[in-house]
Amino acid sequence: MIDLDFFSSPIGLGHVTRDIAIESNFQNISAKFVTGSGAAKILKDLGFKVEDKYIPPQFIVENGILKNSTRWLWNYYQYYKRCKDIAKKIIDEDNPKLVVSDEDFASLTVAQDKKIPTVLITDIVQTNFVNGIASFIERKMNKSMQEIMKKCETVIIPENGPDEGNIKRVGPIVRQTSFSREDLRKKFSFDKKTIVISIGGTDAGLFLIEKTLEVIAKIDQDINVVVVSGPSLSKKFGDSIKNIGFINNLHEMIFASDVIVSLAGKSTIDEARAYGTPGIFIPIKGHFEQEDNAREEGFGFEDVNRLDKLILEKLEQKRNPVETKGAINAYNIIKKLV
Repeated sequence: MIDLDFFSSPIGLGHVTRDIAIESNFQNISAKFVTGSGAAKILKDLGFKVEDKYIPPQFIVENGILKNSTRWLWNYYQYYKRCKDIAKKIIDEDNPKLVVSDEDFASLTVAQDKKIPTVLITDIVQTNFVNGIASFIERKMNKSMQEIMKKCETVIIPENGPDEGNIKRVGPIVRQTSFSREDLRKKFSFDKKTIVISIGGTDAGLFLIEKTLEVIAKIDQDINVVVVSGPSLSKKFGDSIKNIGFINNLHEMIFASDVIVSLAGKSTIDEARAYGTPGIFIPIKGHFEQEDNAREEGFGFEDVNRLDKLILEKLEQKRNPVETKGAINAYNIIKKLV
């Protein structure tokens, strides 16, 4: 019997990385992950028990701008229905004591129908991808999401702030490392100022890699540049640029680097904050969640056009690590329910 089924959304890699941060605290609890794509690869590489079942819809991004959001919303709805069928088979077979979902609402629906306790981990309480006539569909989806959240034993939000009803704000959820920064710099051969460019699990951030490399080439400093292009992009960016593709320990690379340039995913931002690494976070234009995340850090999409100034500023910025207890706080909430 499985104590806990952990359904992690594969739309972005940040969901599964923060789930790993929580799961690393588990002792004497049998847990299994269900996800897909790059998220499943990270879990497999790290030796977790995982079912690679979900095939998420891809955002259509051109030059950093989200396109055809209405089509994406429709594709997401179809994806949600497929995920419900997958989740039902797995939950019927495992009969877990608890279902934990990181923004996978299909598994919550199935578990709640079967009267299995549920926990949701989420950054958002409603989506805002589309306007016009299609927004009617999104409003209905948001209403359903709110009803699912109300039925959860607990909704864990990885940010600081007060609790409200079943909503618990635990603080940023960040993976930890047992290595010092000096050890990691030796491990990664970071022997001078190093800028890491990371774009997550898809090729949507190609525009950011290309623009950043263009700017760095004009900076008169001896700088290491490392591109973490993820599982979907194997493009070579020149003999002097190291594209390491896909890694399962981006948090350690962020810690070791001097500056991180990234899309505005919450988990990457939280890891940069926790490890004190100066960061530049450029959102995909029209992606409401990334735009909100970037705004909190003082950035917007237009900042892609002033990366030269931002990079020079961040190379001189002092490190300011912040202690985070979100992972252990989330674990303690989940532990009481198993």
